[in-house]
Amino acid sequence: MKKLLLLVLTFVFAVSCSSVKKTEKALNTGNYDQAINIALNKLKTNKDKKGKQPYILMLEQAYAKVIERDKNAVAYLEKEGNPANLERIFNTYTTLKSRQERIKPLLPLYLVEEGRNANFSIDNYDQRIISTKDKLSKYLFDNAKTLLSSAKQKSDYRAVYDDLIYLDKITPNYKNTKEMIEEAHLKGTDFVKVTMKNNTDVIIPRRLESDLLNFGTYGLDDLWTVYHSQPQRSVKYDYAMEVSLREINISPEQIKERQLEKEKLVKDGWEYLLDENDEIVVDDKGEKVKVDKMVKVRCEYYEFTQFKAANVVGNVQYRNLRTRQLLETFPISSEYVFQHIYANYSGDKRALEDGLLGYLGLKAVQFPSNEQMVYDSGEDLKNKLKNIITNYRFK
Repeated sequence: MKKLLLLVLTFVFAVSCSSVKKTEKALNTGNYDQAINIALNKLKTNKDKKGKQPYILMLEQAYAKVIERDKNAVAYLEKEGNPANLERIFNTYTTLKSRQERIKPLLPLYLVEEGRNANFSIDNYDQRIISTKDKLSKYLFDNAKTLLSSAKQKSDYRAVYDDLIYLDKITPNYKNTKEMIEEAHLKGTDFVKVTMKNNTDVIIPRRLESDLLNFGTYGLDDLWTVYHSQPQRSVKYDYAMEVSLREINISPEQIKERQLEKEKLVKDGWEYLLDENDEIVVDDKGEKVKVDKMVKVRCEYYEFTQFKAANVVGNVQYRNLRTRQLLETFPISSEYVFQHIYANYSGDKRALEDGLLGYLGLKAVQFPSNEQMVYDSGEDLKNKLKNIITNYRFK
């Protein structure tokens, strides 16, 4: 028990020393917020314990240094007068406030050796945050409005969209930001027209084509790409995706047979044990000795396997409708196998292994039609098509 207690204390001491060193390293390398985070985590509980004193001192030092750094950065950026700096100024003020709010609940923190409370300057940044946010909101709005009228590339509209989303986050419902977001999103979106071609001699089931082109069931979550299998007159399409089926191979209906002869020794009741004189053996208590009666059983097993397979092969092509250029071609294929096993027997089925017994009593079933086979292969085809769509990126 003493050894266990010693090990626990040694482990706790080692962990404590390690945390102190990590905090000290972060402080000495200028990673002040990392040092603050470690110290705050350690001071959440039992902040008055002697072992927590190093964290209080390092928290005080790291806080003073990071406050000085941030305030100097803000002073420089404000002096520069570039409105592009407003976001950084706003974020810095927000960080200053957030950092001191995390420390407040722990105050006061007493430094025993120095006989004083640790010093943390607490300022009110609310007015500066509000003022900077107002300037930043106006700058983002005016800039986005200008870019919306001058943008030519999809990427330009997407950049405007990001700025407007940020604006709506810091200042919800600012002027007509919502309408501008919708406009930027619409103009930054790639619209893709989807078609399917059957270049095989097999008729594709209508429900399979409908399933493959029903993009609502694919669970796609792409902010900048919209697929339409039914083109809309009001939409100017940027790209075309063509799903082309080249081969549909369906095997003949097959029934494979196999016959097995099985033989096994099985328990069939009991009998009295006899000695060499055919006398019944008795044990030390005078009881007649019983033994399992083993008999050899035989069985003929007849197994039938119904088999039919369908294989669909094709490709997916992407084209740029503005340049008429072929962008990429992806092969696509799927297979569906129908298999049904049933069996019967002649003789004693106790001779059969457990793996064969499950097929006994089953009967032959009707083979699926060719149309059903092609449709059933569609689920695998759909998964592969989804994989292509989610991984392809328009350039």
